[in-house]
Formats: sequence, C-alpha cells, structure tokens
Amino acid sequence: MLEIYDQMQAAADYIRSRWSHQPRAGIILGTGLGGLANEIADATIIDYEEIPNFPQSTAISHAGRLVCGTLHGMHVLAMEGRFHLYEGYSLKQVTLPVRVMKALGAELLIVSNACGGMNPYYGCGDLMVIDDHINLMGDNPLIGINDDRLGPRFPDMSEPYDQRLIATAQSVARGLDMPLHRGVFVAVSGPNLETRAEYRFLRAVGADVVGMSTVPEVIVAAHCGLRVLGLSIVTDICFPDTLQPANVAEIIATANAAEPKLRSLVTGVLRQLAE
Repeated sequence: MLEIYDQMQAAADYIRSRWSHQPRAGIILGTGLGGLANEIADATIIDYEEIPNFPQSTAISHAGRLVCGTLHGMHVLAMEGRFHLYEGYSLKQVTLPVRVMKALGAELLIVSNACGGMNPYYGCGDLMVIDDHINLMGDNPLIGINDDRLGPRFPDMSEPYDQRLIATAQSVARGLDMPLHRGVFVAVSGPNLETRAEYRFLRAVGADVVGMSTVPEVIVAAHCGLRVLGLSIVTDICFPDTLQPANVAEIIATANAAEPKLRSLVTGVLRQLAE
C-alpha cells in the first residue's frame, strides 16, 4: 500500500500537466456505456497508456482513455473503460484511478456497470441504482499495510452508496418517467459467467444483480472519502430454471441500447448537483 501513494501522485501530476481544472466528479463508464463521454465539453482526452502507473484496459468495448472536461457546468473526469481483476490486475491497480480522482480534487464518484439480473422483477435493459453491495471477489483492495495518507485502516461501510445521491437519482428518474430499481449488487471475480447453482446462491444471500466490477472501486472510494452513486444496466437475465447460454455480443448490444437512458439519468443528476 505504501507505494500506491507515490503512484497516485505521479498519475495525478501528469493529468494536471494536461488539464488544469479541478474535477468535482469522477465517472467510471462500464461495458457499452461510453456515450456519456461524447457530451463532455472542452474535452482533453488522455489515453491510459500515457498516464504513469495506469493499467491498460483489455475488456471488450472499453475504449481505454480518460476524458477530462465539463459536463453541464461541472468539471469531471470520465473513464472510458475500467480495469478488472479477471484481466490479471491486482485490486490495487484496478482502483488506482479512484485514488487519482480524489488526489485531483474530486468529491464524488459516479460508477456504472453492466450486470446480470437475478431479481424476477427486473428485465433486460432495466436500470438499477445500487443501494448496497456484497463482495464475493475473494480479494479486497485494502489488504496490506495501510497508508494513513490515503485513508483509515478500518473504513466504515455502513453507507458505501450515498443516500442523498440515491434520492437525487430517484427524483431525476421520476421526472423522466423512467423506471429505476433500487437493489443490491454482488461482485464476483469472473471472467466466466455463473452456474445455475451459483445464481441460486447469489440470489439467496440477498443480491439482485451480479457483475465483475464496481465493488473494489467503491471500497476505495469509501476509504478515501468520496461520495458514491452506483448505477447498473441489466444486460442479461439470470434465472436458474430458464438459464440460456450467455451471448457477449447480445449483452453489449443491450448495454448500448440502454445507454441513452443511463446518460439521461446521470446528466440529470449532475444538473441538480450543479445548481
């Protein structure tokens, strides 16, 4: 953990050399959800490979670049593509960008993902605001010696997702006449999809949706004091008794089709926060 501070500072210093503003929000755009970056005005675009200590995104449909600019009057940093444990990166590497956002001055993190829906009331293309999560990745980005400059040894997780931001998202969704579920996200390591028995287990322990990301970033956000809004697009239905083979192309297509709804929701939230 001790070397993470120096890695964070080097990355932040490089981004400052390319973009002089202080972001209020960091945004992580998941699978098929990169369209929001096109709305960022006065954008400075930095490829991940240019940023010191940043991993390279290898996931399908992830552009692998940082977009710095203004979105509805608010300075933001948007990640077009994230990193995953299943790519072979440690969770410290996966979550480094969150620490960089904090070092640059961000106050809040908006994180999005594509996920499998296990709640029988959810359908493909539905949106869910994350109320809580379950970490079943078998790892934690905070394992190791704690650097008190980054956060406390034992960060509280009683409210990892900010209730005021959740309420704002729900208010925006109502104004848009957009259904928005509120539920629990469970993270697994991947990259394989789950078995029927695993879906039954995950539903039984209280999860509404399942994915392979988000939770590590949120743990680090809690560690460093960022407020978090988490949003999921349900891209496939994972009912054990009617389970069909996963089709990655269809999952990405569903994410792309639902992305305008997510974009409207996020921009609506940012407008309210900017007022």
